[in-house]
Amino acid sequence: MAKSNQIDMTEGSVFFKLLQFSIPLIFSSVLQLFFNAADVVVVGRFAGVNSLAAVGSTSSLINLLVNLFLGLSVGTNVIAANYFGSGKNKKLSQTVHTAILLSVYSGVILTVVGVFGAKYILRLMGSPDEVLSLATLYLQIYFAGITASMVYNFGSALLRSKGDTKRPMYILFAAGLINVVLNLIFVIPLKMDVAGVALATVISQVFSAFMVIRCLVKESDYFKLYFSKLKIDREIFIDILKIGLPAGFQGILFSFSNVIIQSSVNSFGNIMIAGSSAAANIEGFVYISMNGFAQGSLTFVSQNYGAKKMDRIKKVVRIALLCALVAGTVLGNLAYLFGRNLIAIYNDNPDVIEAGLLRMSVIMTTYALCGIMDVMANSVRGIGHSLLPMVVSLLGACGLRLVWLATAFQIPAFHTCRTVFLSYPISWAITFAAHVVCFFVILKNLKAQKEL
Repeated sequence: MAKSNQIDMTEGSVFFKLLQFSIPLIFSSVLQLFFNAADVVVVGRFAGVNSLAAVGSTSSLINLLVNLFLGLSVGTNVIAANYFGSGKNKKLSQTVHTAILLSVYSGVILTVVGVFGAKYILRLMGSPDEVLSLATLYLQIYFAGITASMVYNFGSALLRSKGDTKRPMYILFAAGLINVVLNLIFVIPLKMDVAGVALATVISQVFSAFMVIRCLVKESDYFKLYFSKLKIDREIFIDILKIGLPAGFQGILFSFSNVIIQSSVNSFGNIMIAGSSAAANIEGFVYISMNGFAQGSLTFVSQNYGAKKMDRIKKVVRIALLCALVAGTVLGNLAYLFGRNLIAIYNDNPDVIEAGLLRMSVIMTTYALCGIMDVMANSVRGIGHSLLPMVVSLLGACGLRLVWLATAFQIPAFHTCRTVFLSYPISWAITFAAHVVCFFVILKNLKAQKEL
């Protein structure tokens, strides 16, 4: 059973093994998106525009608060994959127990910050008064159960490090069904509005956490979890921080720039907020098709780096880039082509649909740039350099977007939502180019060190 749930990424066909790894991960991410999509669809259909805007406008804030700790799960994935590829089994077992305990601590911290800081942060973002109380309630319930989400993310990162992306997919399929059913029950007959969709999300996340822990407890190899061995190993914790903190800060930087962008969108009123929120949810389904290959590049590069196979790393990156490019170009443009019908699923208000189409016309048609940017960032991270992608993202993504909003967006003729959305593809292209340069410089240095 242990062998059937793992992939040796250091031998054999890169393309087919990358597909074997990435496709279940993509389906898992689709199912996870149904958590948010179900929330948005149900409130948009049965609770009104203000409730849709309240739930949709919280996504950038949730990402801002959560991404630092999700970065630590990325660090967990890299460290575990490296130990798995190099055959350091004792270190691998210590990584498992450190990561799970770390996930619990992360969840507790997020609960305190999210529950007590939600309303204050939403005010800073300029949330309209008509959605502020609803958005605050949604966030407080969501963060009250965030520990379960952290446990699932760290646990699934451990499973992915050995190539097991199928079981997390099965777990999220079941959790997604639970979430959808509870959404319908809480919102339609019980009239719980945003509180109902938040509670449904928390319950489904608790189920996901329980199941991923169950998988680890039943492992028969060095991924097996023993509750009696839960302990933060200092050396491994530091290694996770070295990779995870920069990855987390990179996520925060992107999320921070998105919060600023969301604040700019908020200034155009609740119709634009609702339309942008619906379009952003649709974008998510295209994004995860590309991000599955980016996550694949992270784990494949990490395992091959542990096995010291540098030539294979280059092959992994080339194939991952091609897969992400094709997926982003085809799916992004198809989504825009059928955008009117897709947005109508969330809300059939004609003004909301037009607002969503405006966002999709800019972002969906260029989304492949985001996919290949993520592949390069994860490839650099997979060879043990996590600080550099963070710095590049600070300058190329966050910094550039803020400069764009402070300059181009302030010109009266360009003070439009289209100008706001243009900051995305411009920053993606520049950041991708910078990551490519960094990747080849690092490989050149590693080759020179090996020759010495």
